[in-house]
Amino acid sequence: MRLLLTGMVVLLSACNSNDIFDSNTRPAWLGKVSQNNLDGVSNDLLTAGLGKSGLALALPAHADPAKPTPAELRRAAIYNNYRALVDISSSGGYGRLYGPNIDISGNDTLGEGKIAGEEYLAYADDGTGRQNVTLMVQIPANFNQSKPCVVTATSSGSRGIYGAVSAAGEWGLKHGCAVAYTDKGTGIGLHDLSSDTVNLIDGTRANRSFGGGNFDAGLSSSELADFNAQFPNRIASKHAHSQQNPEKDWGRDTLRAVEFAFWLLNEKYASTQVGIRKADYATPATVTVIAASASNGGGAALAAAEQDSRGLIDGVAVSEPQVQPASVAGLSILQGGNRMPAIGSPLINYFTLANLYQPCAVQSARLSGANSAFGTVVSPLLGSARCASLAAKGFLNGSTLEAQANEAYNKLISAGWLVESDALHASQYGLSATPGLALAYVNAYGRFSVKDNICGYSYAYTNTTGDVMAPISNNLAGIFGTGNGVPPPAGISIINNLSPGGAKADAMSLSASSNTADYNLDGAICLRKLATGVNPLTGAALSGNEKLQADRVAIGIKEAQRNARLNGKPTIIVAGRADALIPVNHAARAYYALNQAQEGSGSKLRYIEVTNGQHFDAFLALSGFPTRFIPLHVYAGRALDAMWAHLNNGTALPDSQVVRTTPRTSATDNLNASALPAFAAVPTSDAIRFSNATLAIPQ
Repeated sequence: MRLLLTGMVVLLSACNSNDIFDSNTRPAWLGKVSQNNLDGVSNDLLTAGLGKSGLALALPAHADPAKPTPAELRRAAIYNNYRALVDISSSGGYGRLYGPNIDISGNDTLGEGKIAGEEYLAYADDGTGRQNVTLMVQIPANFNQSKPCVVTATSSGSRGIYGAVSAAGEWGLKHGCAVAYTDKGTGIGLHDLSSDTVNLIDGTRANRSFGGGNFDAGLSSSELADFNAQFPNRIASKHAHSQQNPEKDWGRDTLRAVEFAFWLLNEKYASTQVGIRKADYATPATVTVIAASASNGGGAALAAAEQDSRGLIDGVAVSEPQVQPASVAGLSILQGGNRMPAIGSPLINYFTLANLYQPCAVQSARLSGANSAFGTVVSPLLGSARCASLAAKGFLNGSTLEAQANEAYNKLISAGWLVESDALHASQYGLSATPGLALAYVNAYGRFSVKDNICGYSYAYTNTTGDVMAPISNNLAGIFGTGNGVPPPAGISIINNLSPGGAKADAMSLSASSNTADYNLDGAICLRKLATGVNPLTGAALSGNEKLQADRVAIGIKEAQRNARLNGKPTIIVAGRADALIPVNHAARAYYALNQAQEGSGSKLRYIEVTNGQHFDAFLALSGFPTRFIPLHVYAGRALDAMWAHLNNGTALPDSQVVRTTPRTSATDNLNASALPAFAAVPTSDAIRFSNATLAIPQ
């Protein structure tokens, strides 16, 4: 990459928004900007030069795995993030229904789908160097100068800057829009405390003293030495340990990405007067901006729309958003006439509950089949032990494994999960989504330091027996391209520091209170306490240090909740009914209900619920998934299409509705478009309605 001159035309830092020429003022929070010009042949914005075919094959190895280049790390990041959010199999639709080769009309006309253009990268910070939120803007060579547009692609999950390249970036680039990305302060920021090395903005690693790191744990030299002496070979994670509670600022970060795009577009296309670049090309009145993305990125887009006081965003189109409504008091949700038992709970509430009960619930006869179909991702031995330990501590009453497992499952249903997501509990827990996110978010909301070792947890590389080991140098060097922002990625494990006999990988450890291998029930109970502020067995309020820690978490939760006031901004939310990670009762449905209650007839929010849709399209390549679920990614694209048509042509938004899909009968069958019906312009029996404080969802 080469450095983009601060002024491009003149030094804009000397100008301000009150200048007589209305100069294109560089945002005060914007750091050094790098620029990368990509030819669309050897390298490109969408596929890093791999093209449609290369994304479906094995990733080329780094020339020197111990020192991958920025270009190699970028290629790996795009490859892994693209594949993480879509089913890459042809039978599932890749290359036929979606993919780089599919044009905006749904036809296979784009060959390898490489897109030439310019890519700009910078940090946004408050001057302390503690935020260092990564921003990126891609301006395709086919950017539509006469009808400028910007699409936001805030990273999903805790992923790095390329985390939404397939979720929203691809759609925007194909439509000739600039794409405004942000890692929203999570991203790939891993501080190896033993070597004191960190990730830089381009993914390479350097000693912390070098400066410019995405994240470091903020420990002084003496604090670091003391920590390493007591807990050697540990890793700090930006999302968990930045002490910033980044989720509270996801809306701000998304808006800043748009501002960055406007500044760059004006630098590139605006007129000049007396040698000063003006701000007369990219303005809220001249540029169509759609806030988009999936999961956490979708929640960030909604937060940005709520906070958009300058009219930067014209419309919103998101899928499976992780969004937490501030209050659903007085509201209710019916599905097929049946009242949902729990709605609108904070994320950490339902995650820590799942972390308690999922491994036991999977042992139920009605769920264990799914566990074996997906490759037995939850150990029957450890899952059964979790059931027994829960019963021994009074959390369950059953005297047999089946009774205990059924009781654990019923607790999940009572907490708001739908039966449509039954088959997913095993994969959510066994593939570490549930325990990993429960730990990360308790740390994040409480703004805890890595040295706090909350609930006895830490992160480290481990060997085959679960013992902590020194970081694998090649893995750490390439973590920018392989990590997902929340351990355990790329060989890093969650560690139970309190395991009798010494620290162990959490899944292989013992609960100290019982000396039992039960997926560390002690740790799960501790996280549940901090998430709720009460003893999960007795309901009694916490005291002492536990209360102080839980109070910190409670403050963080409130900071991350959204008011659902979109001020009449056109918005489409798409969610999969079977989502077990972000249950619709707590996120999409609850947010929609709160918005309707507050904005009434002034609301332009539409909610599309897709049957057989779930959170991880990439899982559709795994055994057991293709015959149960469909790619929700297709509907995310259709929501963007609908919003585009509305903003540009005045086409009416589709009404809120349930869309009924048909999974494949065999994993080898080709999924066809006929199995994925379009939105109904005016749904009848499948219409979703809100009245009298009640959201009614057709069965």
